[in-house]
Amino acid sequence: MQLEKLVRSGKSQARTVTKGRVLLLTDYSTGQHMTDANIAATLQVSMPTIRRVRRRCLDDGVDAAVHDRSRSGKPPKITGEIEAQLILLACSDPPEGHNQWTLRLLADRMVALGYFESISHVAIGKRLKKMPLNLGKSNLGA
Repeated sequence: MQLEKLVRSGKSQARTVTKGRVLLLTDYSTGQHMTDANIAATLQVSMPTIRRVRRRCLDDGVDAAVHDRSRSGKPPKITGEIEAQLILLACSDPPEGHNQWTLRLLADRMVALGYFESISHVAIGKRLKKMPLNLGKSNLGA
């Protein structure tokens, strides 16, 4: 059976295996049907989880019940054009009174320039980390 193979293979995510076990323990045809309370105690899941997995199996099939739906995700705040402006800013001279750009200074300046309503210095740091930049002082000249 497909579910038994999924549960025994050990190559699936724990959530997927648990949902498969819920369906197997719910199955009347095996003669080993358990009550919802027993399933919850055995698998350490909540009663609503058991009902949700079973309902999804009836509505959409076994695969849909066992595997999570894909999530669309939130679009990135920093697009290509904004990233280019960030690089230009990071490579420019730091503001007066500072030796170098900090992530907080970059975030504040990007907000002041109108690229964002608000942005975290952590988001700026993550984006800069993905780029091959050397933002340290250059040793040009004699």
